[in-house]
Amino acid sequence: MKKVYIMIASMVLMFSIKSNAQIVKAEIRATGLTCSMCSNAINKQLKSMSEVANVETDLNTNTFTVTLKEDNILTPKVFKEKVEKAGFFIGSLVLTTKAETIKQEGYILLNKTSNTNSEVQIQILDKGYVTEKEYKKLSKSLKNLVTYSLNNEDDFHFKYVN
Repeated sequence: MKKVYIMIASMVLMFSIKSNAQIVKAEIRATGLTCSMCSNAINKQLKSMSEVANVETDLNTNTFTVTLKEDNILTPKVFKEKVEKAGFFIGSLVLTTKAETIKQEGYILLNKTSNTNSEVQIQILDKGYVTEKEYKKLSKSLKNLVTYSLNNEDDFHFKYVN
């Protein structure tokens, strides 16, 4: 009986890992930064993740380009949490991800463009992933979309970038 439980738990874990996202790269534009020490705080938070291979910082645009290791199971929520833990906010989050990632539950396409590439670039458009001003505009234009107005932290509304 114990072997059956272990086998079931192993199968559930195996399928849940395979069904999770694989983000290749994240481009985070942070808001509220005033100096290089501010960017250092975010940089340190991002580099603390074992899934991160490299972080490049552009101080002119307050953009952090995070290259991730293969076979990671991260979601956009992790980036938001790390930036907020450093004391700042995300103004824009653009992900380069495997196409199968956005076919999973929780990813909701907002523009009708289709993309057939194996890797795609998407921008997350939920509260906390865009500026407050942008979020207010999106809330008005998407007021009839129930999933957007619910503001569920496990739903990621996105649009394709080019």
